[in-house]
Amino acid sequence: MLAGHYTTALIVNQKFPKGSLLYFLIASQLQDLLWFTFHIVGLEPTKPSDVLDTTLSNMTVDMLYSHDLLPQIFWLLFIFLVGKILFKSTKIGVVGAALVAGHFILDFFSGHPHHVFGAETPEVALGLYATNVYVAIAIEAVFSIFILSYFFKQEAQRGVQRTSKNKASIIGLFVFGIVFMLSIATTSFRQLLHIPDFNLGFNSNIPTLIATYLGMILYLNYFVPKFHLDENDF
Repeated sequence: MLAGHYTTALIVNQKFPKGSLLYFLIASQLQDLLWFTFHIVGLEPTKPSDVLDTTLSNMTVDMLYSHDLLPQIFWLLFIFLVGKILFKSTKIGVVGAALVAGHFILDFFSGHPHHVFGAETPEVALGLYATNVYVAIAIEAVFSIFILSYFFKQEAQRGVQRTSKNKASIIGLFVFGIVFMLSIATTSFRQLLHIPDFNLGFNSNIPTLIATYLGMILYLNYFVPKFHLDENDF
């Protein structure tokens, strides 16, 4: 999943306000952020290298350390300790770990292939990005709609009144995520727009993904807490 993981952070932040939305957002996408880091240091090389040639179905990467099953034990413990230390709360640490576990579970249904530990070990995910990318995107879309509907319903019941612009800003990010995934599901931007081969130095795949993910984290961290502001502040 791309955007769908972030919806879990919104729900957790709603239920456990003693934590921080930024911590929950990072926990919800920890494995993907680790993947980018491991790519940069050469442990999880990702192809194609050019973002203009990339589609969800042709992207290949052995996510040995970031997404395979056995390393999850370490990442669960890591995010638990970060939450416990930062917020002086065992509960927040446990909730952060639950978000990490949730990422792994959701990737089972919509994501790249994952294994127990290494490509030669049994698969522990459906790997629909490679085998049926449109089903994977449909799963993410349905999940995002369901969780966002629950999020806004719970807020209304708690008396949280958001402006229509604020709701649209939040929902719009997830619409962007789904539309973006559909646009690169099986056809690259180079194919779609008939772009010739060139290298401007900023069309590398992973740096572009890093900018996208961090942008989405900062975007949600800015707009989600703004429910109490007057509509004129937008």
